[in-house]
Amino acid sequence: MNILFLTLANINSLSERGIYTDLLNRLQELGNTIHIVSPNERRNKKKTELIKKNHFNLLKVKTLNIQKTNLLEKGLATLAIEYQYLFAIKKYFKEVKFDLIIYSTPPITLSKVISFVKKRDKAYSYLLLKDIFPQNAVDMKMLKKNGIIHKYFLKKEKKLYDVSDYIGCLSQANVDYLKTHNSHLDFNKVEINPNSVKPKSINYSSFEKENIKKKYNIPLDKKIFIYGGNLGVPQGLDFLLETIKKTKRTDVYFLIVGSGTEYNRIKIWFEKIKPQNASLISFLPKNDYDKLLAACDVGLIFLNINFTCPNYPSRLLTYLEMKMPVISATDTITDIGEDIERNKCGFAIISGDSLGMQNAINKLMDNTSDFNMKKENAWNFVNSDFHVDRTCTLINEKLNNLRI
Repeated sequence: MNILFLTLANINSLSERGIYTDLLNRLQELGNTIHIVSPNERRNKKKTELIKKNHFNLLKVKTLNIQKTNLLEKGLATLAIEYQYLFAIKKYFKEVKFDLIIYSTPPITLSKVISFVKKRDKAYSYLLLKDIFPQNAVDMKMLKKNGIIHKYFLKKEKKLYDVSDYIGCLSQANVDYLKTHNSHLDFNKVEINPNSVKPKSINYSSFEKENIKKKYNIPLDKKIFIYGGNLGVPQGLDFLLETIKKTKRTDVYFLIVGSGTEYNRIKIWFEKIKPQNASLISFLPKNDYDKLLAACDVGLIFLNINFTCPNYPSRLLTYLEMKMPVISATDTITDIGEDIERNKCGFAIISGDSLGMQNAINKLMDNTSDFNMKKENAWNFVNSDFHVDRTCTLINEKLNNLRI
């Protein structure tokens, strides 16, 4: 089967690990030929190119900067990418007949691409709904509600949902939200299909972990609570900084690793406050980040309290894979915290609840047996709910249903 995968993720090789590459690798192992369309952002100064490998073709399309850029260019890039992808597919994949199109949000502006391939090849389509746009942008005050741009994106969102044969949502809260706010949808095509990986047990010796901590000047005698990933407005990182200030325990150390629009503001905060119980590290390559993560003890998830639509950060899977208990501080809509507590691998609080955060920290620090149990539960959780085989099975089941 020829599978077309459309994404904004910067994919360069299937040897990289991640929620998309793990899925594509598994689909390839099942005998499918994978065709990926991924952006070559303006900052890379490269033209559109097609990279051919065995059972794997990568079409890198020249686009404007989409990630880590100003709102104006991001908006223009989002509008233009539909036509850039469509032109590139017509040019480079004109001889390929696709059986299945898989695509994720963001962006929501690919309905013309999907409609073209579906009509030309009689292909089936499966949307992996990773975020709910434009509502999340309205929540973060990046778009004016009911403004011209907002209404335009609402139309694009509706077209994307309509052209999709099936829609895989990250959690039950996402399914419920989608159904509540899209009465036109055929609800039979909506299901839970969460982020997924091929879990890899990563075990470092105490000596190796000590060396990693020394490399990054991290204390050897404290439990390390790490926040890793995007540093932006949606993460609601003011509460993370507040947590650092209000945590008085001398056996706890916070580590922030990442990049994004809020990085410079956080850096300035560190330079001004000079916290003794925390440090900030800019973006690291995934291999280096994984090694550092393996030396930490507790994973942290933060989301802006103002969200009215659910989110499900993929960093949860990275923490679980490292057998780390997790504390989530989110809005009241998102259900990631409920899943964490139901699987007994951490604690959930509402963002801004300082007392709840301190109670969660104390519970993890003061009960060694419970902490170790949560570590094992984390590993069990990622294998039971977020294994890439589950995603593949769901997609294949729906494809078989459509063919009947």
